[in-house]
Amino acid sequence: MKAIQLFKPTETKDMKICEVEKPQVKEGWVLVKVKAFGLNHSEVILRQFEIENDYITKPIIPGIECVGEVEESLEEDFVKGEKVCALMGGMGRSFNGSYAEYCLIPKTHCFHLNARELSWTSLAAIGETYFTAWGSLFESLNLTKDDHLLVRGATSTVGQASIQIASALGCRVTAMARNDSKFDLLKSLGATDCKIDNKPLSTSIKEEDKPTKILELIGPKTLRDSLFAVKKGGIVCQTGVLGDMFFLENFEPIKEIPNGVFLSSFYSNYPTQETINDIITFLEKKNLKPIISQTFAFEDIGLAHQILEEGKSRGKIVIEM
Repeated sequence: MKAIQLFKPTETKDMKICEVEKPQVKEGWVLVKVKAFGLNHSEVILRQFEIENDYITKPIIPGIECVGEVEESLEEDFVKGEKVCALMGGMGRSFNGSYAEYCLIPKTHCFHLNARELSWTSLAAIGETYFTAWGSLFESLNLTKDDHLLVRGATSTVGQASIQIASALGCRVTAMARNDSKFDLLKSLGATDCKIDNKPLSTSIKEEDKPTKILELIGPKTLRDSLFAVKKGGIVCQTGVLGDMFFLENFEPIKEIPNGVFLSSFYSNYPTQETINDIITFLEKKNLKPIISQTFAFEDIGLAHQILEEGKSRGKIVIEM
């Protein structure tokens, strides 16, 4: 089968399709014929430097998500030809991922898709992005329609999906970005107002404008600031690391988490069938379309990665097989 393999840190121009052996189905796993998959920031990190870590199986086929049809399965609950999606659980790191014509996936991370009208391309834009947004908003932030949500890193795919979901729920949504070039896009997704993220939020925001919930997608780089920018009783959920800073040095929780403020996080490694069903149902009920920036053929994946790496995408990039 055709696939992309990584052996070491790799530039986008060196992402070449090669021929590898098609996986053989085994008990507890599902062989999926890949129809499409979305690109993710974590796959850029893998390609740039994470590949060097010992916990990455090498060579590795990247890709933490995909949609497709069951090709073969020893499991009674997965039937050949059935429409499925797969995400996380070690895809593209512990075992070969979705940058291939076929992908062998643990049944625990392969999910039935009951979407009625969505194309393969649209379905590929949901997976990891909407699961991360959904989990951050409802599992970690306990979001309700009465909340004022502030999204930091709003132009990211998870940020855009979060705005879309929260707005459809009825929330007031403030979107923060590095410049105003994407404000029109963010407002079209439902952002009530947009702000440029170029100075400390905690010292510039008025008390009456403080949100009840903050989705922190920049990460440790701005987390301390976000903790002091939320209303008392509010929650900050750190989900992303778009600031390319992965740890907080010398963090003192007693001093740096204000009294009455709650710090949470969301790790997207544990999707469930129930959550996938809830997301699809919500999108269909609210008539929401997955946000897609561009689509590429498999042979153009290097160019797609370059666009993602340079931050030139206005939404999810999807690869069509």
